[in-house]
Amino acid sequence: MEQETGCEPAAPERLNVLHTNDSLQDRNCSAGPESYQGAEGLSSLQVIVTIVLAVTTLSTILSNGFVIATVYQTRKLHTPANYLIASLAFTDMLVAILVMPISTMYTVTGTWTLGQVICDIWLSSDITCCTASILHLCVIALDRYWAITDAVEYTKKRTPKRAAVMIALVWVFSISISMPPLFWRQEKAEGEVLSCTVNTDHILYTVYSTVGAFYLPTLILIALYGRIYVEARSRILKQSPKNTGKRLTRAHLITDSPESSSVCSLNSRAQDMSSDSGSPVYLNQVKVKVSDALLEKKKIMAARERKATKTLGIILGAFIVCWLPFFIASLVLPICDTACWFHPALFDFFTWLGYLNSLINPIIYTMSNEDFKLAFHKLVRFRFTT
Repeated sequence: MEQETGCEPAAPERLNVLHTNDSLQDRNCSAGPESYQGAEGLSSLQVIVTIVLAVTTLSTILSNGFVIATVYQTRKLHTPANYLIASLAFTDMLVAILVMPISTMYTVTGTWTLGQVICDIWLSSDITCCTASILHLCVIALDRYWAITDAVEYTKKRTPKRAAVMIALVWVFSISISMPPLFWRQEKAEGEVLSCTVNTDHILYTVYSTVGAFYLPTLILIALYGRIYVEARSRILKQSPKNTGKRLTRAHLITDSPESSSVCSLNSRAQDMSSDSGSPVYLNQVKVKVSDALLEKKKIMAARERKATKTLGIILGAFIVCWLPFFIASLVLPICDTACWFHPALFDFFTWLGYLNSLINPIIYTMSNEDFKLAFHKLVRFRFTT
């Protein structure tokens, strides 16, 4: 970490690989210490920023905490797939507890006042937890991909132990990305520590960390969700009412339901038929409710598949929107060094946009799952009635 013992503008090479907070330091240096904070305390802008970031942090803690509590107290949700979602919620809650409160203080004040040890712990927690959150998305996508493309065989392998191994691998890889800076971080200089950032003089590490934490997982997510989307679309086509109607026609199941158009066309022809005794046979008077039930079941299944494909798009889109701007800046600026300039205030915005993904994740994964929504509503009613 590069130290500052005086007031000077933040250089581009001081960009943090997973966190950048130099924007307000530039403003302090350009206008003096009282221009930003003032003699009477925080300015109105600082108060607004503090409230917004504090509400975001608290909302992230509560939303992910509810996901964990819902999985823990609902026996129906005790499945390997939901264990992965609960682990993602736990990781996102760690981001909100260990990283976001200190980041709020650093973003608002623009000066680091917590010392070298807390700086090292905070940076390591930031990199590790954010990387683990991103990699959890890959693990969940991989689990869904196997469950859809190899449902019969993977059902036997889809055990809590397998989920635990996948979670452990996520944390091992995340720690491997956050550890290297600890070995070459500069010794504490004499004087007060005023900034807390990762030294990105090692370009190879910058490439390794950004590729491992974002670019490679993004490619994996796009590939997996692309295959899942194709498989889901094929299932929707197989469950279409047109194909179901043909099967019912061959079985001569007659219904007066207007939804069964292919069967109703058989009714008009059936009135011309006669029995052996010569009397007419009115098949349309026999209502076979099984046909309507089958059609309704197929339509429900097709609707669920369509909803699942939309959810995949929302998950992938939210992830890319939240993290892509930050990792583009994290990779490009240290490489081009002084040849590139970017407004320092945008770094804080990109950082918090990435943190926002930890709030969006529990909302997307729970609201798209009917079992989660029902269990969540029961949990909320239980809390308010007791």
